[in-house]
Amino acid sequence: MMRKKTWGIGPVAVALCALATGAFGEPIHTRPDEAVLASFDIIETTIVTQGETAVFTTRVRGEAGKDKPDATGRFEGSSVYAYVWPTTLDSGAIGFDRAQGIVALAVTFHPDFDDAAYGGVNRHIWHPHWVVLAKDAACGGGLKVVDIPKGAKPKVPPTWPNVPLLIDSPDYKTTFRSDAVQVEIPVSLITGIRGASFDGVASGLKVNGNLHAPLLCVSDVFKVASGNLSLPGKVSPQK
Repeated sequence: MMRKKTWGIGPVAVALCALATGAFGEPIHTRPDEAVLASFDIIETTIVTQGETAVFTTRVRGEAGKDKPDATGRFEGSSVYAYVWPTTLDSGAIGFDRAQGIVALAVTFHPDFDDAAYGGVNRHIWHPHWVVLAKDAACGGGLKVVDIPKGAKPKVPPTWPNVPLLIDSPDYKTTFRSDAVQVEIPVSLITGIRGASFDGVASGLKVNGNLHAPLLCVSDVFKVASGNLSLPGKVSPQK
C-alpha cells in the first residue's frame, strides 16, 4: 500500500511560497523510504541545461510511471498522479500573466479525462503540463492549480487546453526509462530557466466532485525531494 501524506496548508504552501533562492544543491539527492511506493520514492531530482535544452529528471527507487490512478468513469472526483518540479520561475515565463503563483512542471497520468492542447487525447499516457499553483485551505495538500474565474480572460499560452485553470499542455519530449522520468524543453521556451531554483515532488491531485473552485487540488503528497519544499536545487549547465 502507498503511504499518503496529506499535508495541511502550513508545511506545503508556506514552504513553496517562500521560494528559497539562496540554497544550492544540484542534483537533489534523497534517502529512499521503504514506506513510500517505489515508483514514487524519489531518490534524485535534477534540472540541467544541455546546450539549448533544459532537461528535467526525477529518479525513483522503483519503476517510474508504473503506478497509475484507478479509473472512475467520471471527470468529477477523478484522480491524477504526478511527478512535479516546483520552480522559482515566474508565470509570465510560460505564457500566462506575470506573478500568478508557483510555476511547476508536472508529468501526469489521469485515466478519466483529456486535457491535451487543441482537443487532443491524452488520458491514456503520461504527459507534461505547466501548472501554476496557489495556496488554498480547501485542498488536502494546501495547494491548488489556480482557477480562472468565470468571465475572466487572462493571458494564456497557445497550447492552453481550454479549461478554467492556469495549466498548459505543451508537446515536450517526455521519456520513461526504468527508474527515471525525463522531460526535454528548449531553453528558448522558458524565460529565466538558467539559474532558477527547484525541488521535486511526487503527488496526487483530485478533481472537485462538485466541479467548483478549487477545481483541481493537490490532495496527497507522496514524497518531496528536499523533505521540506525548500527548493534547494539550482538549474545549471550539465557538467
